Amino acid sequence: MLFIAFAFLAGSIPFGVLVARRRGVDIQQRGSGNIGATNVARVLGKAPALLVLLLDAGKAAVPTYLALWGGQPQAVVAAVAFAAIVGHCFSPWLRFRGGKGVACAIGVYLVISPTFSAIVIGAFVAVLAVTRVPALGSAVGVWVMAVLLTLYRSPPLAALGLATAALILFTHRSNWRHLLARRAAGPGGEPAPPAA
Repeated sequence: MLFIAFAFLAGSIPFGVLVARRRGVDIQQRGSGNIGATNVARVLGKAPALLVLLLDAGKAAVPTYLALWGGQPQAVVAAVAFAAIVGHCFSPWLRFRGGKGVACAIGVYLVISPTFSAIVIGAFVAVLAVTRVPALGSAVGVWVMAVLLTLYRSPPLAALGLATAALILFTHRSNWRHLLARRAAGPGGEPAPPAA
């Protein structure tokens, strides 16, 4: 329980908010309003975004690493990893709002399986190159990892992969609505107005 609580609190640290605040910007009021690296890049540029990406990945990787290499059962490792991601997505410091969890998932998966992580990053890059939609690349990436963990790792890690993939689909729900609206509008059109 201490590992899980530590992971949740570590994951809840809103580095995107803190980095932006150091530059006099309220990141929740700019761009998409998201606290993750993608919105930080949009608002502040690549260098702050890279810092946020590394910090967000690290805050999930550290507790996962401590649990894994501290000899905890894999069920505990999976719970710790997921707690860090959930802490990021539903931070108590931001009234249980937060980021979308992708960077934290990257940090977790780099600890659990660097080889699978390389495959997932390749899938993300391929989808992004074709679609130019980061959310779609992220969704494909986490589901590829879920499949790999289900096929080749223990049931607790498979459960982690599936739960993380489902959570990231949920946190990207506004992206899916926007993509569907663009598709409904047709090429070059404006998004269709919401139904009455």
